[in-house]
Amino acid sequence: MKPIIRAEALTKQYRVGERGSSFATLRDLIAEASIAPFRRLRRAAGNGNRSDQYVWALRDVSFEVRPGEVVGIIGKNGAGKSTLLKVLSRITEPTSGKVELYGRVASLLEVGTGFHPELTGRENIMMNGAILGMRRSEINRKFDEIVAFAEIERFIDTPIKWYSSGMYMRLAFAVAAHLEPEILIVDEVLAVGDISFQKKCLNKMESVSRGGRTVLFVSHNMQAILRLCPRAMVLDEGRVKLDGPAHEVTSFYLGDNSATPAAREWPKPEEAPGDATVRLCGARVKDSSGHISGVIDVRDPVTVEIEYDVLQPGRRLSGGIICYNEEGVCLFSAADLSPQSIYSQDVNFTGRRVTACKIPDNLMPEGKFMISVGIYAILDAKAHIRTDEILSFRVVDTVEGDSARGVYTGPVMGVMRPRLEWETWPASLIEGDRHSQ
Repeated sequence: MKPIIRAEALTKQYRVGERGSSFATLRDLIAEASIAPFRRLRRAAGNGNRSDQYVWALRDVSFEVRPGEVVGIIGKNGAGKSTLLKVLSRITEPTSGKVELYGRVASLLEVGTGFHPELTGRENIMMNGAILGMRRSEINRKFDEIVAFAEIERFIDTPIKWYSSGMYMRLAFAVAAHLEPEILIVDEVLAVGDISFQKKCLNKMESVSRGGRTVLFVSHNMQAILRLCPRAMVLDEGRVKLDGPAHEVTSFYLGDNSATPAAREWPKPEEAPGDATVRLCGARVKDSSGHISGVIDVRDPVTVEIEYDVLQPGRRLSGGIICYNEEGVCLFSAADLSPQSIYSQDVNFTGRRVTACKIPDNLMPEGKFMISVGIYAILDAKAHIRTDEILSFRVVDTVEGDSARGVYTGPVMGVMRPRLEWETWPASLIEGDRHSQ
């Protein structure tokens, strides 16, 4: 299948302090002539630092997007995400490289981008549709749906310069999503607006992608990326650092931006935590598929795996973990203390062991969590290995209605969020009647 977007060796360079071009007045020309000799002297004196005057927003970026793909683009602030979208939207030209687009493009890059402040909401909808090459009949067919989605019926004939930022954003998203472009480019649409509208935007983007249209979506919201995008790219200092399945890319990105990873290994025993009896070899966070992952869906269990070498026989050993949230609050501690596990051990064993603990699904809230691991001799109450927060992982909720969150999209209180069983019945029913229904 032919790509709908093809970027080849895209590079964009900006000069620090450079001003945009504008029409010069006579006063500007006279002032420019008077300071030109001094500017030449400064340039001559600073030739050794000329490279410091430029910033590379994009460096040799190449990728292809197939029709109907939904691709998330993530990265730190200043990584080049917005610049890439502006180049793809033909708002700015690349310094080198080229972009091929095969279809109508609608972009939502900033609140109100592409709107004329003196025109009314109605007029801006008609203008944006015309820019996309749509016939008036096509725009009219979508008009009521756009206005209803944006929730601005009362203000549709008001000049949009009087709109609040939230109204701007709602109308801009509604226009971009409903006017049927082949390619929809969205930059942080969820950064503005209330929770209910954010959810409505996510649902609309899902329906757009199911309709076969191509979507490029920039966001710092990993939950939104995981929900919407089967594929994602990480940009770092203007380069594509990783391009692949969204769950792998977000896991890499979150791990790459954290001082604490989802897996740790100690190949040299002398450098590993422990003592003459036990030495730690590795510790890992794994998802429900058994893969090391720093991003776990709230509906999936989390497995913490501890690998260690038993160097001296004679002790019954137990693995243990302590889990903390980002605020340093201890959520729980757990150890393998079952009599069956402890008394079934061969006390004469030496060699490598692996012990694993499974944290149930639908227990943790969204957020980042740190794990300390340890190995303990239970019967003589001695800690042979004790580490402080050597692992981390992030729990995400894709807001699909089947977690403890359900259909609620607002903030949820508490350091834990278990999915509990609920039942509701009329108070007039007695116990027998209730169970017979």
